[in-house]
Amino acid sequence: MCSLEKRGDIFYLTLTGVDEHRLNPALISSIAASLAEVKSKVDRGSVLITKAEGNFFSNGFDFKYAQAAGSPEGAMDRLKHMVEVFKPVAAELISLPMPTIASVTGHAAAAGLMLAICHDYVAMRSDRGVLYMSELDLGLPLPEYFTALIRSKVGSRAARRSLVLQSAKLRAGEALGLGLIDSAHAGTKDTVDAAEQLAETLSKRRWDGKIYADLRKALIPEVCLVFGLTENVLPSRL
Repeated sequence: MCSLEKRGDIFYLTLTGVDEHRLNPALISSIAASLAEVKSKVDRGSVLITKAEGNFFSNGFDFKYAQAAGSPEGAMDRLKHMVEVFKPVAAELISLPMPTIASVTGHAAAAGLMLAICHDYVAMRSDRGVLYMSELDLGLPLPEYFTALIRSKVGSRAARRSLVLQSAKLRAGEALGLGLIDSAHAGTKDTVDAAEQLAETLSKRRWDGKIYADLRKALIPEVCLVFGLTENVLPSRL
């Protein structure tokens, strides 16, 4: 599951436990509830850090949960359900009225990687963990909103090709070189510390959260279209 705490202006959303943090309906619901609480308490200077305990940030959707349906049809129905219920969580992160930072201290695969790149910044541990889109290896299509996120948040053609068309397992150094992450750090503590330092720097700017969210959405119109997010016309102060 996950926990939420607030220290000063920084919210910490933590995926708890030492499992793979597979995104099943229970965990997705827990994350959604935490984000709703964050949104209800937002103020100028608020920043969100999402992190995880153990060796995984998130290893994607919970295939064991899907297979427990007992038939291929039932498993596919459960997988489709997870895709559907995760979409509002991704949309909430995209529209959250504050800067957001993912502290990736372990493997982030498929939907787990999408969870990370829904944040504005990604800091990653360099001595352990990979970024990996497993759909090609598993013979699964990309959900439409995954494709939109990758096209909008992964800048270069080479990075998108490596991630999607080669199913490469990218360590932090490679991911940094391809522009998939913003920084790489020696271990868990350094990665979380870097996220906190960035959060403190951003918090000091005391930006208006609504304006911040509107500007973020204006930069990723394809994502907003897929998620059904509307962009507001920003008032001019000139």
